[in-house]
Order: sequence, then structure tokens, then C-alpha cells
Amino acid sequence: MASGSKVLIQTGALFANPFQIGDLAVFDDETLWRVCLSERANIPFEILVLSLRNAPDMLRWRVQRRLTRQQRLHMRALQQHPCTDEDIEHAQRVLLDRLFWELTYWKTPELYEELTQGEHLHPSIFPQFAQDIRGKDVLDIGAGSGRATFECLRYGASRVYAVEPSPGLRRILERKLSSMAGAARIVSCSGYFEDLPLEDESVDLALSCSAFTSFPGQGGEAGLAELKRVTRPGGKIILIWPRIEDRAWLEEHKFVYVSLSNQREMYVRFRSYEAALECARRFYARNHEVARYVLTRQSAEVPFSILGMHPPCEYCWLQV
Repeated sequence: MASGSKVLIQTGALFANPFQIGDLAVFDDETLWRVCLSERANIPFEILVLSLRNAPDMLRWRVQRRLTRQQRLHMRALQQHPCTDEDIEHAQRVLLDRLFWELTYWKTPELYEELTQGEHLHPSIFPQFAQDIRGKDVLDIGAGSGRATFECLRYGASRVYAVEPSPGLRRILERKLSSMAGAARIVSCSGYFEDLPLEDESVDLALSCSAFTSFPGQGGEAGLAELKRVTRPGGKIILIWPRIEDRAWLEEHKFVYVSLSNQREMYVRFRSYEAALECARRFYARNHEVARYVLTRQSAEVPFSILGMHPPCEYCWLQV
């Protein structure tokens, strides 16, 4: 693709992205197809084809063997276009920025754990719906390393299905389980919003903490339909700490919002000063105030206001 016709996409991302095109090899075949080629993928096909121009042979082969006949023909046509190294670099940067979080979950799950373990939810969130958890079957989709899963266990869930596609995050969750009372009540398994590994009407409560969005592949219409499918009539779907950008979409789908007041400012409490600085330089690299705050105060605690995020003091729910 000639430089004059390249697809220019601005991501506006806060993070510093260390990933390279070869890092896509960390995905299994199903995930590689989902994030790059499925109809819910967030990657323009032209960007994908251009990014693969100098990718490792095995990665190119893995992508190409999942192409439909129409996609193969389109790829061949695109490969005839001249392009520069700058075009390829730009396309790869767009693709890798679009896949930054998926690559983080799969390639550096321990660093993601450093980021999220200090993001403590408002202490009144789980008490608000404790009666929907106690003695009930619960689904935690996008469970990560278990933030909401373990809260459900603590509030007396009969069984918790912790569904998470990243093997690395599941390993962290399962490692925590190995020393935890009541671990037999948690079932850790792989799955996606739009393809849950559960039977119809198999849970009383389906929840997702800071994972479900209105985007296809991260929830959306297909994901919401799956949550409704697996939830028993009269049960609830609860989304904890939803994105501000999704409020209109969620309200259109009849979700009811609950916002909890704060008596004092909420902080992210990282494990250590070193962890805070590492996360600031990776996940908030373009918000210079974050690293400056950590360095100046030598602190492992950072206010959400400095991070530029609304604090986790909100959830929304829908009765099925």
C-alpha cells in the first residue's frame, strides 16, 4: 500500500506499547482468529495485511490458513500494492495498539496483575447485591486474576464460574486458589463474552468487573445475548465499573445504574513504589502526571484523579 493511500488511524492511547508483530504468536489459533479476522475484530483488514508484510513466516501462515476464500483474494490484491517500510511500521503500530490489552493479558499477565490488584472497588459495591450472591450460582466473565471471583466467594456464592480467555491470568487465579478455603466452589475455565462455556439458564447471577464494553468482541450485542442465555429467569446481570462511554448504550438496553458516594478521594494502591512506577511508565506513559506523582512522593498510592479515571464506585444491573 503506497504511503499516500495508507489508512491513518490515531489511537489516542495512554500506554507505552513495547509489543512487536511477532508477539501475536502468543495467541492460540482461536484467539488469533478472534482478534484479527473475525467479524468482531477491531482490525481493518488492510492494516492486518500490511502488518504481516515482514512478520515471521509461521505467524503469516497461521493467519493465512484461517482466511476465507474472499479474504485470500483480497489479501492477494492488497499485496500487489507498493508500500514503504514506513507504511508497514505505521500499520503494525496501529494493529499492536488495537491489541495492546489482549497482548498484555496473554504476554505479560503478571504486570497486568500488578496494575489491577491495587484498583480496589468501592467497599459498598458488593454489599449492595450480596443477596444476589449468597447461596447462588454466579458467573464472572472476564475474570482476569480473580478480583470479582474472590469477592463472590467471600459473599457466600454456592459456585462461581470464573471465565477468562487468557491462560496466564487463569494461572494466576488458580495459583491463588491453591491456598484458599472454599476453592472447590470456583470453576476456572476458558471462554469469551460471545461464546460462554455454560448451559442455558445455568447461573443466578452473571457479572463482569471492568471487562464488558459495548464493543463487539468485548461484549456488545452478542455478549449481552450470551449473558441473558446463561442467566436463569429472575436472575441478574451486573456490570461493575462500566466505562463512562458505554452508559448510553447500557441504558438503552435497560440497565439500571447505581452510583455510590465517596467521603474521601479514592486511590490505586500498588503493591510497592517500584510496581507503581513500572505501571505508570507502561500503562499511563502519556499521562506524565502519574509518573511525576509517584516519583515526587515516592508513593505506591496514586489518586484516580491523577490517573484521569473515574473511580470504581459505580455498577449497573439488568434483571433477566
